[in-house]
Amino acid sequence: MKKILTLLPVILLTTWLGCGGKQEVRKPTIAYTPLTLSNPFFKVIGEHIKAEAEKNGYETLMVDPDMDVKKQSDQIDDFIAKNVTAIILVPCDRLSVGPAVQAANKAGIPVFTVDAKCAAQGAKIEGHVGTDNFQGGELAGKAMINALGEKGGKVLILDFKKANSCVLRVAGFKKIIDAHNKKAEGKIEVVSELDGNGDRTKGYQSTADALQAHEDLDAIFAINDPSALGAYTAVKEAKRENKIKIIGFDGQLDGKQAIKDGKIYADPIQHPDKMGKQIVQLIVKYQAGESFDPETLIPATLYTKTEADQDPELK
Repeated sequence: MKKILTLLPVILLTTWLGCGGKQEVRKPTIAYTPLTLSNPFFKVIGEHIKAEAEKNGYETLMVDPDMDVKKQSDQIDDFIAKNVTAIILVPCDRLSVGPAVQAANKAGIPVFTVDAKCAAQGAKIEGHVGTDNFQGGELAGKAMINALGEKGGKVLILDFKKANSCVLRVAGFKKIIDAHNKKAEGKIEVVSELDGNGDRTKGYQSTADALQAHEDLDAIFAINDPSALGAYTAVKEAKRENKIKIIGFDGQLDGKQAIKDGKIYADPIQHPDKMGKQIVQLIVKYQAGESFDPETLIPATLYTKTEADQDPELK
């Protein structure tokens, strides 16, 4: 009888947990839902989140919303049901994801963003780590001026307005181009700004449409490498690859290889390894009750053929 009474609290606790009690006996977990895992950039962030999380005693739960904000919102609901320690988010839509973030806020689960911000009113984000996208856009603008030279030319922008990071890249780019046009003879004219959706397929489609409408197009600025590589495919099909300069953004391995091969002129490159590591460090500080800057911006650096020719990672 004594043995049965001793075991009774354990049996009751196990039964309570099995019935949905929130005080689960488990390892603390950091959940990560990026824009998409089909983009290698977000995989690299995820790999470094996992590595840094393990160093600090956390498990990692990584899911792929595949650029679908409804799916991402459902994933956040699932994170809440699992009572994760913290959520790291790359918003599929900087506004529409707001209600899901608010639900996490209400549940007492801290939400952090990496790469792209959440701009939804009333959604509380504890910390953000990303590229200084405006500064990166400025680098792209300077690279475009160098690419087009004294003659200037007509430019297509492939944007992605759902992501605040990409909006900032275009804003930085336009700032430099506008300043250039005030004092230079060779004007640079943005003749079209189309949705590239941040992927190869849409980048290709939008560029093909622009090439039909603008036979005298001189250059393209794409907000990331996948859309830049899609643009190159359309340009090559039109047999205009020797005429049109392409500037991307990110510095993914295939983007860097394209720069070495002369398909892309240059990239302001990001540092996803640093992003993944630093966002976990913010979570660790948050859990310890330590203070930290709510926003950490990592400067982009310009990557051209000069850097590509010296890059040991490339063929």
